[in-house]
Formats: sequence, C-alpha cells, structure tokens
Amino acid sequence: MARENKRELIGKVVSDRMSKTIVVEIVQRRMHPIYHKYLKVSRRVKAHDGKEEAKVGDKVRIIEARPISKEKRWMLIGILEKSK
Repeated sequence: MARENKRELIGKVVSDRMSKTIVVEIVQRRMHPIYHKYLKVSRRVKAHDGKEEAKVGDKVRIIEARPISKEKRWMLIGILEKSK
C-alpha cells in the first residue's frame, strides 16, 4: 500500500543547469535551543523537473518522491510564481 502523506516544500530555484534537474533552496525559521532566537536556516535539494519548465528565480512547490538518482529525492509539482 502506498504512503499518501508525502512532504511538500516551497522554495526558490537557484540552478537549472542540469538536464531535467533543478536545485531548490528552502529557507525555514528555526529557534535556537539555548538563546531562543529565531534564525533563518536554508538548505538545498535537487528536484526532478521532467518538462524543464522551471527557471532560476522561480518560486516552486516540490513533493517527496522515491529516489530518482543518487541525490534526487524530490519532484516538481508546480510553479507558484515566475521570476521577473
């Protein structure tokens, strides 16, 4: 039986130079455990873009997927906002 509740993330495309792959940067706010100050924590993930429609600067939604390659574990769902 397939697992239905897959994680979704929203981020910004920082690279589209690979074929059918984009690099998405996700920025989240986390609280420091001791100082209780909010920090911006960013991470980059590689996502599969089969139609090669996302460009650098686009705001995109990605979903967790089965491993596609050594580092790709995410797939592009859609583009929320095009870059200018």
